[in-house]
Amino acid sequence: RVIFLFFNIISIIVLIIKKHKFKEISRYIIYLVIYFIGGFFVNAFSATMTVVYKPMIYIYPTEDNTEVTLKLSNPEFLTSTYPKYENEWKVIVNKDGNIYDTKTNRNYYGLYWEGNDNSKIDMSEGFVVKGSDTVKFLEDKLSYLGLNEREINEFIVYWLPKMENNKYNYIRFRILDEINKYMDISTNCNIDTEIRVIMDFKGLNKKINVREQHLTKVERNGFTLVEWGGRELN
Repeated sequence: RVIFLFFNIISIIVLIIKKHKFKEISRYIIYLVIYFIGGFFVNAFSATMTVVYKPMIYIYPTEDNTEVTLKLSNPEFLTSTYPKYENEWKVIVNKDGNIYDTKTNRNYYGLYWEGNDNSKIDMSEGFVVKGSDTVKFLEDKLSYLGLNEREINEFIVYWLPKMENNKYNYIRFRILDEINKYMDISTNCNIDTEIRVIMDFKGLNKKINVREQHLTKVERNGFTLVEWGGRELN
């Protein structure tokens, strides 16, 4: 955009010096005004459209061949799902977490979705972590929030490339109550332990001071549903 502006200013100056072509000058000025007004609205729209990436749902029943019907409360927010979400997911799940989808006749280790998410968060609290300390921080906090080693591994593998090269990261975790306001999950089963974690983060060039977020340790018992995802803040 800066280069575009530079060359157009030069073109206007050349026209003034050479031929005083005021019609052409007016046209260039109109082009510039339209360009920057359009750019303003595009940037403003992009700033409001945030996506929550790769929420992955794991299901661990207490008995094999458990029939589970799962529904999301705001399907209009969804941008991508796998297997395809069509009003619900209806699956058969074993104790080890293997999911069999009756529509696709395929096995999955989790149910995946992404969606538009403009949820407001309290950015006065959270954590500020060096990029180089990202792995240790996530391992500790996600374990504390109830994720097992495989779930933590998959979380870190997805998010680490976006975080470890930043000087610092602002990080805040949304957990069950906050997430339910955005995208509630309902099932036909009695869930004993429901763990939902969405990490909101933003890369920083320098350290900032925020109030440390209070997290509650989660213990997994009985029929367990786990979900993790994340959102990079503009």
